[in-house]
Amino acid sequence: MRFIRNTLSRLGNDIAIDLGTANSLVYVKGKGIVIQEPTVVAINQKTGRVLAIGEEAKKMVGRTPIHIVAMRPLAKGVISDFEVTEQMLRYFIAKACPRKFILSPGPRVIVGIPFGVTEVEKKAVRDATLSAGAREVFLIEEPMAAAIGARLAVQEPGGNFIVDIGGGTTEVAVLSLGGVVYAKSLRIAGDKLNEDIIHFAQEEYKLFIGERTAEALKIGIGSAYPLKERKEVPLRGRNLVTGLPEEIMVSDTDIRRAMERSVRQIVNEVKATVEETPPELLADIMCRGIFLAGGGALLRELDTLITKETKIPTRIVEDPLTAVVRGAGLVLENLDELCDVLSEAEDLEPPK
Repeated sequence: MRFIRNTLSRLGNDIAIDLGTANSLVYVKGKGIVIQEPTVVAINQKTGRVLAIGEEAKKMVGRTPIHIVAMRPLAKGVISDFEVTEQMLRYFIAKACPRKFILSPGPRVIVGIPFGVTEVEKKAVRDATLSAGAREVFLIEEPMAAAIGARLAVQEPGGNFIVDIGGGTTEVAVLSLGGVVYAKSLRIAGDKLNEDIIHFAQEEYKLFIGERTAEALKIGIGSAYPLKERKEVPLRGRNLVTGLPEEIMVSDTDIRRAMERSVRQIVNEVKATVEETPPELLADIMCRGIFLAGGGALLRELDTLITKETKIPTRIVEDPLTAVVRGAGLVLENLDELCDVLSEAEDLEPPK
């Protein structure tokens, strides 16, 4: 009987999940990152049935009949639709570590959460993950996970400055001795930049464009600081005056103007955090620099702008898109040594 219990215990792979507003990533202990898909779910509103999750669901955005909705179950980094999030988590968990036997236990799961979320929002993440099949759930704040993923010495008595720019939130944090010294969470990130581009096209060119087009513009020619070479791309949409399709040329200067206000708010938050940092830790940060993680860190010349504004060297971490899930995965691989960085470290029973 003991042999059966030990065998079943080994079958339950532990996993880490970066449950992002725009993209979700899953890390399996001993295997690395096995899933990297958009946080999108397509639902048939007539039947309530989930039709697609992840990449397949994202392809449907803006291209579905009225009764089929491609939605994001997370808004600004927190759960906005509990039932849909639960089904999405169930899909990710089953895909990452399929159970070989009916009696095999579910995995232990570490989930990344934004800094400063309420206890109610933490409980929603915990309950959704448990209902999706996890046997234990631990939470880790995303700035800490991103810093660990970037291989910063977060457990040493020295200052580490991390800026994690995701889809829904920007997390700015100073870390030392395995804890958060000072942090702020800003509800301005990649999605807000997309919205800025949509509004700019409407106001400047009377052109209506979709979210996917705006994101493509941001990735293609977007920048936070003037580029050395001018970039231009065609922009296609519907003219709001004539109602007919139209194509115009836009430059990196136009897109930079569109995003300027939101980018400035992110930079101001970084500067405010620098001002709140204790002087001893600030001395460390001036030597080590500011580190950018998350998809938003890939915005061209953002590191240049922050360096110029703060007078502190700023650099982008290696593979910023996966920094949070890699950090959560490192905690998973070394749970005994790094358990103190978890937001919730107690055993949790599945809801009855």
